[in-house]
Amino acid sequence: MDLQIIRERIAVVESKRDYLLSLLEQPNLGTLRIDVNQALEELDELIDEFRRIVPKKEI
Repeated sequence: MDLQIIRERIAVVESKRDYLLSLLEQPNLGTLRIDVNQALEELDELIDEFRRIVPKKEI
């Protein structure tokens, strides 16, 4: 897979993070709050791992 394609997909993933954060502000989220928190943690791990593997100068 081309590095440029991976960068584009990571950018899409990063953009979804803001949406998940906005979901946490919803008072009626109920037990889905646990899933949203888990998704945020996994997104953060994915983004961090990408940044460790592909140094900033290559991005």
